[in-house]
Amino acid sequence: MMDKATKTLDVADYDFDLANVVDAMVRAKQRGVQVRMVTDSDTLNNVKNKPVQDAFARLKQANIPFYGDERSPIMHNKFTVVDNKLISTGSMNYTDGDAYHLNNNLIIINNAQLAQNYTTEFEKMFVKKTFGPNKAKGVPNPVLDIGGVKVENYFSAEDGVAAKVMDTLKSAKQSIYFMAFSFTHNGLTQTLVERQTAGVKIGGVFETTGSSTPFSAFGKLKKAGVQEVYTDGNPWVMHHKVFIVDEQIVVFGSFNFSDNADKANDENLLIVHDPNMAKAFKAEYDRVLALAKNPPTKK
Repeated sequence: MMDKATKTLDVADYDFDLANVVDAMVRAKQRGVQVRMVTDSDTLNNVKNKPVQDAFARLKQANIPFYGDERSPIMHNKFTVVDNKLISTGSMNYTDGDAYHLNNNLIIINNAQLAQNYTTEFEKMFVKKTFGPNKAKGVPNPVLDIGGVKVENYFSAEDGVAAKVMDTLKSAKQSIYFMAFSFTHNGLTQTLVERQTAGVKIGGVFETTGSSTPFSAFGKLKKAGVQEVYTDGNPWVMHHKVFIVDEQIVVFGSFNFSDNADKANDENLLIVHDPNMAKAFKAEYDRVLALAKNPPTKK
């Protein structure tokens, strides 16, 4: 995708060490493309991580400008915009671990209106140097029609993303399935409990790390009678942040299900109303669920 860039290449990425992505960014710069990047300052300042430092050193050598957010909450996006028309987003950071070991999702969409949303968000951070709740509110095109598919697009911390997710979950009539790296948001937890009480089937897989803490929705859902929730079987990390509603709607992006993601971090979210996409995500959910129920023996 990056190799298709002819004019502009904007990258917002929380964690960064994937050498072939660095190569593609450098190639774009060498072709005369305007290449820009925002990241999280914690990543930039992680001097003990040699692959991360090598990646940024190569960008610097190629005269590619990059900035950190310079604050405690995190710039957690993982999106790229090419030529103001092609965007990629999802849960996958541009790291070796995310690409080859963690469970992740990534989508590439060719749509100028959606790209305008992401370019606007990028420039709030890169040009205006505003992050989190300090960013100006509003998305140019919050609801789009892309090839006959309804797509909603929101950014935190400015757009009240958790409320948008809760509204979508409340619409569920038959089922809600989810995969959650971090799930601590009480409102989302309560919404799932309410939907189960209304007869909606609830099922989910949590990343094991953190699921046993009192903050995690895992124990709260179990206590409330939502029994079809599991911790994952990936010996690395289950990094998805996905809801599948009625096998018709998919909620996904960089947005973890937490107060920090909603009110402090920089995040992006898509709500796609498409049974075909829901089918693809449900297949991934089924695969992750099967591994959670029958994890590999630890060596």
